[in-house]
Amino acid sequence: MTVELRTPEDTVAFGERLGASLAAGDLVLLAGPLGAGKTVLARGVAAGLGVAGRVSSPTFVIARVHPPGARGVGLVHVDAYRLGGDLAQLDDLDLDSDLERSAVVVEWGEGAADRLSADHLVIRLERRPDDVRVATLEPHGTWTTRLPGLRLAG
Repeated sequence: MTVELRTPEDTVAFGERLGASLAAGDLVLLAGPLGAGKTVLARGVAAGLGVAGRVSSPTFVIARVHPPGARGVGLVHVDAYRLGGDLAQLDDLDLDSDLERSAVVVEWGEGAADRLSADHLVIRLERRPDDVRVATLEPHGTWTTRLPGLRLAG
């Protein structure tokens, strides 16, 4: 599935639709170069989940925990960029425990965080020269049957 995101607002709205469908235990990995819109998408996911707290890039703290709102599902937002593939540091974050209570969104997590669960969704974001973002969704595990039923396109 591919979705064209013409503006940052489109990216947030796409994230909101995705966030509204997430449950505790869901793992979403965001891939793409710097400036592709990963944090903007995570901001939308947080809005869709209705979690508390401002969503910003967790680059320097590595992980931010956003308490659940009315839906009862929290968000753990991780930026694995600085980990450089160091799986020991990723293990130190204890994300598998967080997956029991929250949805987990990991920027730069492909190749490391995907081992947390066979059931995960990879979203590849590309930034075209015209500044439009293209999101390509790659479902794994149960996401292969779940994804087609979601209404994510605007």
